[in-house]
Amino acid sequence: MYHAGLAIILTLWATMAHALTIEDHRLYPGTGDVTLRILSTADLEVFEPYLLAFQAEQPAVTIDYSVVSSAELHRAITDGASFDLALSSAMDLQFRLANDGFAQSYRSDDTQALPDWARWRDLVFAFTAEPAVVVLSTDRFEGLEIPTTRQELITLLRENAADFAGAVGTYDVRESGLGYLFATQESRSTDAFWRLSEVMGRLDPQLYCCSGQMIDDVTEGRLALAYNVLGSYAAERMARDSGGRVQILRMQDFANVMLRTAIIPKTATEREAAGALIDMLARLGLREDAGQWPLPPLNSAGPGEAPEYGPIRLGPALMVYLDPLNRRTFLTEWEDAMEQR
Repeated sequence: MYHAGLAIILTLWATMAHALTIEDHRLYPGTGDVTLRILSTADLEVFEPYLLAFQAEQPAVTIDYSVVSSAELHRAITDGASFDLALSSAMDLQFRLANDGFAQSYRSDDTQALPDWARWRDLVFAFTAEPAVVVLSTDRFEGLEIPTTRQELITLLRENAADFAGAVGTYDVRESGLGYLFATQESRSTDAFWRLSEVMGRLDPQLYCCSGQMIDDVTEGRLALAYNVLGSYAAERMARDSGGRVQILRMQDFANVMLRTAIIPKTATEREAAGALIDMLARLGLREDAGQWPLPPLNSAGPGEAPEYGPIRLGPALMVYLDPLNRRTFLTEWEDAMEQR
């Protein structure tokens, strides 16, 4: 079952006509005549504080903020849609945009202060490190032992198949750029990925485009658990209104850690304003403690951690599963595992 969610269809006319599926949109009027057009995968619930902080520093700048899926963002930029800044959780697709010539270079003292693993060639800049987690319904898990590793999760699902039928959610990796990134990286890092996929595939898994929808369905009890959800979104939702109905698990055997990244597209016309926002995000990414900001800083999962908890690296290795043949092969194996009849 695929949950597409309610989206607003807007046609944005830029250097060429490109129909974008916009999930959310908000305009923040400034006092001047500069408009910073941002295309982003970050929900307003978690990203608005950053926009308001930037506008407090730059009150003359109007911010035009559109939320899209990571795959839609990649398509829009490659098709030439005109935006000044692209922010995405799918770091492999961001890297591909930069590698293929769709990003402008930018350098400042703030970007140079980022560690080498958090930037690439003055084109891609990371500003958060966010783990993938398991989110579970405390009501649906009452009386069950909470798993701490993938093998324990596999055993739990096998031994309680009737309780979990139709109640396990994860990304539809054919549609979700972030879901595809998490799945491919996990398949390279742990043999348990395919075993777990096969077990979930026998339970009529519910497939989603986005973390937020999965978290909502766990909170409402429609799902017993959601796998590979963005930990930052889950924590934000718990802080707001979960009422103790949701628990977050970070698997102890291995954890994907995504770097949320920014690029300035080739089509950008307000490069100075885009650079100023990157600088602010870079400074916040290097803050020593999380504070009240919704998204975690880079030091929450830096290279000093054990290998099984380090961030996915920015670099050419991200391109491996974007190769058309490799992608087709991976998706065929994933469909065989997840869509069993």
